Amino acid sequence: MFKIVKACCRILSSYASPFVIASAVVAFFLPIAFGWVHGNVSSVILGIIMLSMGLTISMDDVRNLMKQPLHILLGAVAQYTIMPFVAFGLTKLFGLDPYLAVGIILVGCCPGGVSSNVMSFLAKGDVTYSVSMTMVSTLLAPIMTPLLVLWLADTSIDVNAKGMFLNILYVTVAPITIGFLCNHFLGKRAVFKEIQANMPAVSVIGLMCIVGGVVVTVRPQLLTNGLGLIFLVLAVVFCHNALGYILGYSVGRLFKFNTAKKRTIAIEVGVQNAGMATVLAAAFFANPDNVTQHPEAVLCVVPCALSCAYHSISGTVLANFFAWHDKKKA
Repeated sequence: MFKIVKACCRILSSYASPFVIASAVVAFFLPIAFGWVHGNVSSVILGIIMLSMGLTISMDDVRNLMKQPLHILLGAVAQYTIMPFVAFGLTKLFGLDPYLAVGIILVGCCPGGVSSNVMSFLAKGDVTYSVSMTMVSTLLAPIMTPLLVLWLADTSIDVNAKGMFLNILYVTVAPITIGFLCNHFLGKRAVFKEIQANMPAVSVIGLMCIVGGVVVTVRPQLLTNGLGLIFLVLAVVFCHNALGYILGYSVGRLFKFNTAKKRTIAIEVGVQNAGMATVLAAAFFANPDNVTQHPEAVLCVVPCALSCAYHSISGTVLANFFAWHDKKKA
């Protein structure tokens, strides 16, 4: 039985993107399957995903963080300048509806995605640097994400920066800290190592639930607006993600990083924690009270949900391209 569970976890970890896309399709055609994922349930699921990330952080990662503070600082600055301002520029270029604009800005203002560490590994990047960047950007998120959204979002939309700060603190920083402490004190035990090895699959299941829940929420709008809305948002998500990779890699070249670190900073900047953006969008912009007054508010979760799936796919493709390039060069 345990072998079957391990095999299922391995499949989930290896094929995260198809499973996330499948959850979105199922949610669209069978809403009842994910209708239970909303409100506090989404926050709890995101907390579990963040806990799984914390379980991978060791004291060695913290020590390595202290050894390269300048590179980590550059990575954090790149993370919280490139993606937010590119998102803001794209909302103006495409003339997006204010709530669609808030969705893509929220994605841009979130920290690096948890899956970026795996993608850095596949790309033969600097995994330690990747983990450090993700950890620092996530720890900065309670302050940076609300402030940037408050600054860049349309002034006609009410942004609850204080509530967002507390939500990120409870749902991301606290679980990561708990996971890190568990890893520090229990990391050498065989049972804990088995649990730790299967946590990436738990993260994939959590992301599937969040995306499925969001699709159920925005389904009426998608049916009303048709494929035009999906193609418009996909175009913006594509440009946002691609510019993140290009500009992130350019920062690495500018500061003369080695090849591994250039690949890592490109992936870290380009791949956002869109799961966090989705939960925040649903909690603070597409909540029932706001939707009652402004039905179009549900649109803000569409860019977040599409980013969840797209970033996973594009990051994996880019990592495989880097690996293929090395193999061809060799």
